[in-house]
Amino acid sequence: MGSYPPGDMALGELRGPMALETDSWLNRIAMGLPTAAATVEEAHRNLMLTKALDLSAKRKQPVKLPLDPDDVKAAA
Repeated sequence: MGSYPPGDMALGELRGPMALETDSWLNRIAMGLPTAAATVEEAHRNLMLTKALDLSAKRKQPVKLPLDPDDVKAAA
């Protein structure tokens, strides 16, 4: 048995691994309610930090932030 990541309707409710995130997103879009989800800026910063961590582990040495675009490709 599997589940569609945003969730599946079951017994009249959205259920699944991302049901709460999907509900939060839909409430934000449809009703303008606040959400705990990251902003675009926060998400980008966290993504770049994760890429820097991966690159640092691969090179076995510290890397400088912000990453150079070539380093971002190397971390992929």
